[in-house]
Amino acid sequence: MSCLGAFALSTTLLQSDLPGLPLRHRGKVRDVFDLPADRLPDPLPPGAASDLGHLLMVATDRLSAFDVVLPDPIPGKGEMLCQISNFWFGKTEHIVRNHLTGIDVASVLPAGVDAALYARRAVVTRRLKPVPIECIARGFLIGSGWKDYQRTGRVSGIALPDGLRQAEQLAEPIFTPSTKAAVGDHDENIDFDTAVRTVGAELAEQVRDATLRLYAFARDYAAQRGILLADTKFEFGTDADGRLYVMDEMLTPDSSRYWPADEYEVGTSPPSYDKQFVRDYLETLGWDKTPPGPRLPAEVIERTRAKYAEALQKLAGISID
Repeated sequence: MSCLGAFALSTTLLQSDLPGLPLRHRGKVRDVFDLPADRLPDPLPPGAASDLGHLLMVATDRLSAFDVVLPDPIPGKGEMLCQISNFWFGKTEHIVRNHLTGIDVASVLPAGVDAALYARRAVVTRRLKPVPIECIARGFLIGSGWKDYQRTGRVSGIALPDGLRQAEQLAEPIFTPSTKAAVGDHDENIDFDTAVRTVGAELAEQVRDATLRLYAFARDYAAQRGILLADTKFEFGTDADGRLYVMDEMLTPDSSRYWPADEYEVGTSPPSYDKQFVRDYLETLGWDKTPPGPRLPAEVIERTRAKYAEALQKLAGISID
């Protein structure tokens, strides 16, 4: 599918309200609703059937930092995240199945709901059994991986050469899973043996292989557009037959660390296409990083929105009007 084009950011949504649809989960950014069978079109589009049912996943404009949801939205952020995810789901479906069904969002919304509010920020997905670990690929030494390396010389139990510097590219990408924390808690890096004990050897090997293949594909694609993909996090689920799907979001600036290639320098923390403006601002406040989060100045909100828009244009060719 082609995602090239342009659209205007026309909606801001802090929290979705869909009367009659059971709310399954409200996360840091996404609201997930169950879709009863009588809400679905008949017949379903080819390949959209799911033995476990269907969900409506809504990307709101909420922003979290340091695992705390902040009170101010970033206007249009959910639309941009959804469009980036959809772009990558389409680009990578030859590597791993994904949760998208192709069912039109407007067709499943409750009567009276403004369809324009959800058109570009929501998708109808298969309901899957989540794999209970975060699946992270790292191609560069940064973030929590850099901190672990400084302390132990390892990342998620993987021994790395001595003398590596911050943001240095690794000889080969590595798979560094983590726990899945509840909202407000922090994920913790785990080694592969712990992942095996958590999900079983066969599934652990499947998600490791899928994570590294998806990362390599996206890294090479982004590099052609002047962007370095330092690391990224995937979530996977299985259907009733145990088949693996990538789900939730994919290769967005929220789940990935993208760097402008022309500003990359080993030994520093390069600027990124994400909420770094917000993190940097919050670090100046003396905030203890517990709820409630501080309000954000208009300038920080706008600069953050502009970074998401730039990533959408550079990666997916979608321009914000």
